[in-house]
Amino acid sequence: MVKIRLKRLGAKRNPIYRIIVIDSKEKREGKPILELGFYNPKKKELKLNKEKALEWIKNGAQPSDTAKYLIDNSDEAGNLIKKAEVEEKKLSKKAKAKLEAEKKTAAEATA
Repeated sequence: MVKIRLKRLGAKRNPIYRIIVIDSKEKREGKPILELGFYNPKKKELKLNKEKALEWIKNGAQPSDTAKYLIDNSDEAGNLIKKAEVEEKKLSKKAKAKLEAEKKTAAEATA
């Protein structure tokens, strides 16, 4: 079975990952069939060939959970979409109430 997964590179405590297509029986550091891009979690930097990734998935490659997340949350150019753009910030009930109160006061001040 062919998988799309991450291959770890970089120094200790400074990981950089390559997104690769590889046979599932190969080691994590084994020889890949194809390299699709790279991901730097420290800088939130992603470069990915999304077309090729989707083509491999269409042909039966199984992406790992992390690889699937990265593919789903990248734009057409292969850059990572900021989390704030993907979904609204999760706030507690108190924080939501405070935010709504601030919006109301701002609306009253402009009216």
